[in-house]
Amino acid sequence: MSEILLKGGRIIDPASGFDATGDILIADGKIQSLSNASLQSNGQIIDCEGCIVSPGLIDIHVHFREPSSGNHEETILSGSKSASQGGFTTVCTMPNTTPAMDDPMLITEAIHIGDEVGRCRVLPTCCATIGRKGETLALLDAMCNAGAIAITDDGDVVECDELMTASLEACKKHNVPFMQHCQDPKQTVGGVMNAGAIQEELGLGAWPRIAEESIVERDITLNQNVGASWHAQHISSGGTVELIRQARSRGESISGEASPHHLLLTDAACRDIGTMAKMNPPLREQHDIDALKEGIADGTITILATDHAPHPEASKDRPFSEASFGIVGLDCALALYAKALIQDGVLDWPSMLAMMTNQPADLIRRPDLGRLTEGGVADITVIDPRCAWTIDAHAFGSAGRNCPFDGWNVTGKAILTMYGGKVTHAEASMNSL
Repeated sequence: MSEILLKGGRIIDPASGFDATGDILIADGKIQSLSNASLQSNGQIIDCEGCIVSPGLIDIHVHFREPSSGNHEETILSGSKSASQGGFTTVCTMPNTTPAMDDPMLITEAIHIGDEVGRCRVLPTCCATIGRKGETLALLDAMCNAGAIAITDDGDVVECDELMTASLEACKKHNVPFMQHCQDPKQTVGGVMNAGAIQEELGLGAWPRIAEESIVERDITLNQNVGASWHAQHISSGGTVELIRQARSRGESISGEASPHHLLLTDAACRDIGTMAKMNPPLREQHDIDALKEGIADGTITILATDHAPHPEASKDRPFSEASFGIVGLDCALALYAKALIQDGVLDWPSMLAMMTNQPADLIRRPDLGRLTEGGVADITVIDPRCAWTIDAHAFGSAGRNCPFDGWNVTGKAILTMYGGKVTHAEASMNSL
């Protein structure tokens, strides 16, 4: 493999605290040298002046829909293209596929397809229960041994205390996190949006915060007797932030993630833009956003994750109560996080990138990822923090177009993505010297 020199960029490695202008030399899929590097033979020099050179971004919560019954257009191929266009080099796929990821052969196949596609690293999670039905524990030992990096029934909560405890024990045994979809179904029957004044105005079914918070509280209590790594997905409620803050203050292995839509949109969007704002969990109110940002600023929330959820257009073009939940996010997440957190003064670039690189890598027990180290894998994202652009869902790599941020003017973009030393995405603005 020929050498590539990334020249003159601001190198930010949040894990080590390194933050300086310099060069990175890549060869044979590895980082050969950092800072004052130079080509040892004929190779390509890429001008990174004015740009941030970061470890490859990691998203621990995406839906690529493969295997699929045919109702979804997204595949590992299209999802990986979306990831690379957004600057992501590693994604963790959720198991709510058809059939569900409850068999070790499906885990092995997903890893193989991701390797064959070769645009980003695809790390599958596995179901906690067979078919995600919450009735019988899945083959957790076999699936973790096959390469599943977390256990989750994402899309559904593990409602039974005994099954939840057994799942936590399996996580502890295999040193993987449990990623919980925090929703008590008994409290969300018919619910489609945040319980509140706008929901009442629209006459739609109510989805209260307590449906999320009660599961978080229950799981934290169950886990006190197990000590597994437990992670709250797509936090929407300020009350959840406080529950996690208290658990972490006691030294418990509890973490949580925030998504772009829960940082930028309130439940008013359900009235203003309709089904493109229909989320699970639902968009809340401004005080919830404020609590999420406070939790991010003080380190209570340690990970940013998109919950990238593509749907066919027809499934959103329905009455609100019948439409699909969720949106796509990989292509535009970086700019949206920058808008919500950097431009709003919550974080600086190194702190935000930590939440998208080494901190998610640590959660999934992959210390070889999310870092820039000599001899380490050359997963690298080059970011132009000055790049002003307009989000265009029709230009996404994803097969999904269900994006409420379509048409938004944003700043900050991944202009080059390198996975294992191979350039998988490059904007036309990238210059070779």
